[in-house]
Amino acid sequence: MILEAELAPGARVTENELATQFGVSRTPIREALQRLEVEGLLEIRAKQGCFIRSVNMEEIDNYYSVRTALEIMATELACQNMPGEKLMKLAEIWNPEYCTRDAIEIAKVKNAEENFHVTLAEHSGNPVLADYLRDVNDHIRVVRRLGFLDEKTIEETYKDHYNICQKLLERDGNGARLAMIEHIRKSQVMARNVTLIQLQENGASQKRKVRREL
Repeated sequence: MILEAELAPGARVTENELATQFGVSRTPIREALQRLEVEGLLEIRAKQGCFIRSVNMEEIDNYYSVRTALEIMATELACQNMPGEKLMKLAEIWNPEYCTRDAIEIAKVKNAEENFHVTLAEHSGNPVLADYLRDVNDHIRVVRRLGFLDEKTIEETYKDHYNICQKLLERDGNGARLAMIEHIRKSQVMARNVTLIQLQENGASQKRKVRREL
């Protein structure tokens, strides 16, 4: 619900409300909230309650800058070290020909998109790189997934990933690097625009809810 922005950034949630909604006791809810705080998705404030973490676009942009640097390094190293058969398998997964209306499942694509980038880092020959990329992903996952707005966005993702794979298969390090930079840039712009719209809509929704309660 947080990742899909069904719970608006800054919104307050309570153990009782969530326990009722999910039909469970407060104990697993409390444990889940503590886990989400560790993952940086919400904040537990003493004597105030739990609040969904607010989106700080300046902070998000900073994380994207770090992500870009990590992705460039991962791409360059994968070009040198990732076995051809693994690259061919990755290219097959992201072949645009398989991106049909019947095959598109947005939820699955969101996970697969992130895994694509982590896979390149894992085969870079530097295991620390993959760990750092996962950490950055944890901080931008909400806005990154909001960027998957429609089928057109998903089709573009398939094309970008496939193109990156082709450059890597050709061992064209510079071409792969430039393709990755452009792909992340598009992702950042889309995520930023959609997030700002979503925040505005959530804010208006919260105001309407308050009026009804009053």
